[in-house]
Amino acid sequence: MKAASAAPHAPAREIPVYADGMRIGLLGGSFNPPHVAHRAISLFALKRLKLDRVWWLVTPGNPLKDNGHLHELEERAAAARQIAADPRIDVTCLESVIGTRYTADTITYLRRRASGLRFVWIMGADNLAQLHRWQNWQRIATQVPIAVIDRPPQSFRALTAPAAQSLARYRLPESEAGRLADCRPPAWVFLSGMKLSLSSTGLRNPDGSWKIGK
Repeated sequence: MKAASAAPHAPAREIPVYADGMRIGLLGGSFNPPHVAHRAISLFALKRLKLDRVWWLVTPGNPLKDNGHLHELEERAAAARQIAADPRIDVTCLESVIGTRYTADTITYLRRRASGLRFVWIMGADNLAQLHRWQNWQRIATQVPIAVIDRPPQSFRALTAPAAQSLARYRLPESEAGRLADCRPPAWVFLSGMKLSLSSTGLRNPDGSWKIGK
C-alpha cells in the first residue's frame, strides 16, 4: 500500500492511501457544506461503477462560482470527513497542495503520481451541462473516463449541452457502467436512479453560514 504524507489524524491534504490496480472515483467540489447527497452519490458510484474507493477532492475554490461565502478549506474538509463516514471514501485537499483550482491540472497530476490506478471522474448532470466552460475540458475527457450522475431536472439540459454532444459517440450504455474504469478515454456513462436533489447552495444561509444542525 502507498500512503499520503499527512499524519494519520491530520487533515488529508495529499494523495490518500492506495494500492496499484485500484479503481478510484474522483468527486471534486467545494463541499460548502458537504451533505448526505455527496455520500449517497459516492456509494451509488461505488456500486454501479464497481469502484474500490471514492476520493473527495475539496477544492480551494471553484473558478466558475462566487467564492465570497466559501468556508475555510480545513473546515470544509473536516465536515466532509464526518459526512463521508465510510472507509471507502477518502477526503483530500490535494488541489491546495499542488496549487490549482482546475480539474485538468488535478487529473494530470494524479495520473503522473499514481499511474497504477484506474480513475473515473464523477460529476452530476448539472456539471455536465456546463462542462464546456471548464478550462481544458477536452483534455479532461481524453485523460479519464467520466461518470455522470443524473440530477433531475437537469437531464435534458445536460445531455443536449455542447460537451455531451461533442462526446456523444463515446458514451457507454448504462448497462456497461461496471467496465467504465477499464475503458480507454474518452469514455463516459450517464447513470440514472439517484433520487436525492439536495445541494450545498440550499444548505447555506444568505450570509454564507451553514444550516446544518439548525
